[in-house]
Amino acid sequence: MKAIRIHAFGGPDALSYEEVPTPTIQANEVLVRNKAAGINPIDWKTCSGGGAASFIGKLPFVPGWEFSGVVELAGAAVEDFKPGDEVFGFIRFPEAAGCYAEYVAAPVSQIAHKPANMLFSTAAGLGLAGLTAWQALFDKGQLSSGQRVLVLAAAGGVGHLAVQLAKAAGAHVTGSASAANHAYLQSLGCDEVIDYQTQEVGKSAQNMDLVIDGMGGDTGIEALACLKPGGRIVTLPSVTADAVIRAAEADGKQALGIRVEPNGEQLAELAKRYTEGSLQLTLAAEVPLAEARSAHQQSASGHVRGKLVLTI
Repeated sequence: MKAIRIHAFGGPDALSYEEVPTPTIQANEVLVRNKAAGINPIDWKTCSGGGAASFIGKLPFVPGWEFSGVVELAGAAVEDFKPGDEVFGFIRFPEAAGCYAEYVAAPVSQIAHKPANMLFSTAAGLGLAGLTAWQALFDKGQLSSGQRVLVLAAAGGVGHLAVQLAKAAGAHVTGSASAANHAYLQSLGCDEVIDYQTQEVGKSAQNMDLVIDGMGGDTGIEALACLKPGGRIVTLPSVTADAVIRAAEADGKQALGIRVEPNGEQLAELAKRYTEGSLQLTLAAEVPLAEARSAHQQSASGHVRGKLVLTI
């Protein structure tokens, strides 16, 4: 099968489109003929030697943790999935999962059935971002109806899903983004929007119960001023999480880091909401698998609205 593989950590030029062995499956796995794979910052960070690189083990490495496709073969212990089923998933993270490929071996506990009204490209972009948003809001953030939520980088892959999920949960939602994305965020449910280029977040949003920090670093630290007593911030970028947590502790506030976990049941809930129309995923671009280098360059630019997806 064809796949993207790296033989040494590096920039986009390290990605190689080549022939690799088709994976084999265990009893509790399915072999999926892949249709699309999601691209996330963790992908290019890992390929460059950061991110989840310490979990990858021996190179070469096929990147990617999220996918969507059609089940071709089911393991002996699999009961809920059969050949021909359309599925999507976020798998094995932070260990290697090999989703930038024509075939993927996927544990059935980490996948869900793809809704009939959802495109493969959309489904491939939902796993990591959707689960990150869900777990940040509800597992870590303990969001409840009536609370006030600030989403930093609200137009990004995780951010635009967090806005919708928070609004559906009955929260008052404020999002930060450039002015060009304000109307877009309002269409997703933002009650208020902040232009991070011209406004100081710490002064423009007050009395927040929860901050979902998609920026980290100085921006995440500045956002601590937005929290009301007893509020909390969930900071997503792992590289700056310790700094945000230390600053929060020094200020007598609560900050939590997060590492998203595969979860088939939560994927099924996200799929249900998509089917019902209460959740939508914005695709920034669909890029052929063989052009993964250019997709990584786009993702690393930091100015992507929604999700990038590789088509296979």
